[in-house]
Amino acid sequence: MKAKISVGASAFAMGAYAGNPVPFEKVVARLGELGYDGLELPAIPGYGALETWPDSASRKRLMAMINAANLGISAFGAELSAAPFYSNDPDVRRQARRLFDDSLDLCVDCDIPLIRVDTLAEPPGPPGVSRADAWKRAVDALRADAESARRRGVIVAWEFEPGFMFNKPSEILGMVVEVNHPNFTVMFDFCHAQMVAANGARQPRPRETLAGGALELLKKLSGHVGSLHLIDSDNTLHDNLTSTHAPFGKGRLDFDSITKAILEAGYDDEWWPIDLCYWSNALEETAPTKVFMDKLVAKFGQT
Repeated sequence: MKAKISVGASAFAMGAYAGNPVPFEKVVARLGELGYDGLELPAIPGYGALETWPDSASRKRLMAMINAANLGISAFGAELSAAPFYSNDPDVRRQARRLFDDSLDLCVDCDIPLIRVDTLAEPPGPPGVSRADAWKRAVDALRADAESARRRGVIVAWEFEPGFMFNKPSEILGMVVEVNHPNFTVMFDFCHAQMVAANGARQPRPRETLAGGALELLKKLSGHVGSLHLIDSDNTLHDNLTSTHAPFGKGRLDFDSITKAILEAGYDDEWWPIDLCYWSNALEETAPTKVFMDKLVAKFGQT
């Protein structure tokens, strides 16, 4: 099976593009022209928001556009902040379940195999919610997400990062252990992993790092990685919020070593996604990124 390369489309609607997103149709066409295999669909208005594609008929039109460019959708990035799972209000927590299930509906209608989630609140956590309560509610919500998605044939992948609570290596590993569900996996973004594991970025005191950085964290998560974001890291944060998603060659990571470690960690999904989120000229970087990824797939991504 040859690895398929997808691109996180949120890169063209956030950061420098936030005030003037690249039209989604243009993104789809450009990725198709460059020979990508797919994209990650973010729940951003005009892109993959539930309001943009509210029913099965509209989602058929979405897939017709995607398929016409010879693309697929590797993952759906759910937007769940309207009803945060960590709320002290039980009604809000029930709304969170409905919102997740609505997001699953889109995945099923569009044949999307994986849904990406996060912990929503910046570190150390949301005001007015104890850290213990936030942790327990995260575990409960992610376990319920995993079970709901299992019944619908969709994988859940939690993307940890410096900008969201529970970003220490021990917390990342602990979340996997406590959720303890076979359909709950981790989305391993290498710039995020580098920043939390090697730099301890945005962690509540005391900071916690691993001597082996991102690769050591990946090894500890062997068997639990459901999705990737292949991207470089220059060991900095974007606007002191989240990791800088540096294009390949503009950071410090060794992708031969990384790719070997990915395979040794048991990653066997067909999709090898990349993420240029918050990079200022992300659309222009898609062409050299495709060249880099083609070489990587030729070397490591064919079985």
